[in-house]
Amino acid sequence: MDDRRTGLGGTRPPDAIRGFSVSAGLTGLRRASTLCGLSVAAFGRSLAVSGALGLAGPGLGLVPRAMEGVRSLAARQRELARRWAGVEIPAPPGPLPPAPAGASGIVARYRWIMSDPQTRREYVWVLTEPIAGGLLAFLPLALVLSGVWGVFLAFFGVPLSAEWDGLWYQFIPIEGWTTAVLAGVLGLLQLPLALWAAPRAVRRHALYSRAMLAPGESELLAGRVRHLAATRSDAVDTQMAEIRRIERDLHDGAQARLVAMGMTLDAAEHLLETDPEAVRALLVEARRSSSAALAELRDLVRGIHPPVLADRGLADAVRALAMTCPVPTEVRAELAGRPEMPVESAAYFAVSEILANVAKHSGAVGAWIDLRHERGALRITVTDDGRGGADAARGTGLRGIERRLATFDGVAAVSSPEGGPTMVTMEIPCELSSPKTTFS
Repeated sequence: MDDRRTGLGGTRPPDAIRGFSVSAGLTGLRRASTLCGLSVAAFGRSLAVSGALGLAGPGLGLVPRAMEGVRSLAARQRELARRWAGVEIPAPPGPLPPAPAGASGIVARYRWIMSDPQTRREYVWVLTEPIAGGLLAFLPLALVLSGVWGVFLAFFGVPLSAEWDGLWYQFIPIEGWTTAVLAGVLGLLQLPLALWAAPRAVRRHALYSRAMLAPGESELLAGRVRHLAATRSDAVDTQMAEIRRIERDLHDGAQARLVAMGMTLDAAEHLLETDPEAVRALLVEARRSSSAALAELRDLVRGIHPPVLADRGLADAVRALAMTCPVPTEVRAELAGRPEMPVESAAYFAVSEILANVAKHSGAVGAWIDLRHERGALRITVTDDGRGGADAARGTGLRGIERRLATFDGVAAVSSPEGGPTMVTMEIPCELSSPKTTFS
């Protein structure tokens, strides 16, 4: 059995703690301390939102900005819940709602927060996280602190009790060395209990976060409808732009050459009896025009659906792209068959666009492409060792890739810190067919 399988969501989280051991407990304690830090950050975000709500003056002021900070913190919590506990918390179906113009006062600001279900849910979460979430995360750390204090009292409890006029450890009064040692034993027992409780506290915290942040079924359905409407609109726009491009290429390229070739042949027909040498030259020109028109038509067809993609499949088509890329590119493909043709085409042109960006902008000396099919989705990762700094918000290429993949409910994620490396990961839900092929 695959050791990644688990009872939640079908796969084990990438950083899950397996079994019970000292190292697993220490890892759980570190994660619990991180979650405590997030609870403190949530307390700060809640103060920011509350302060923005209560500010005097017209307009919503800083409330949207404060809620953006809350949403960013919630996104961090979703990621940790997925990585550490395998608990998937759906992301918001859309951005924050626009702030109404002309609104004033705390009531209008409060209504703005409450008007959107997801914004309202995140607002309630940030108010309760410092208490409920903080307590869940702090429990194993409290056991450690209590255990260390008990061990300390085993050695120094008696003089401290005499100096402080009495001292208790939980339900044990420190009245002599016997009770001090008993406190130390009880403290030692709490240390392994803390190691056992830490991973479970992390998971309980993830489940609590899902209960607070996950949208309801009706909201998910409404978000799904909005997403489908937007992606279908983008698909129609993209198809119309593609049709106009094909029409323009035909009009300015092959059609113009065919018209010129027809005029050349007409002139040759009129000179056939009087000037055979001129006819020969005109026929040579017509042949060149037909060859050029044929080449342009082939290029046009290749831009619609490349022959290598239709004949050999996605893996070989991407390898052909890598061979023509100015940046040396390695391809690793593990596919148990072929996706449907529209999905193949979208993936092929997305990789082509990314490699074009690598060649133009990255300054990389090497690139790597990984294609595989996992958990019902085609997953493509393109990495380069260039200068980084790629941002979908600053260019049309990556946005075009996102729109192309969104037609098939696919997503694209870009990681490109300054200084590199750049990694673009794409996932398209699909099924495969035909025999398995592996290329490297």
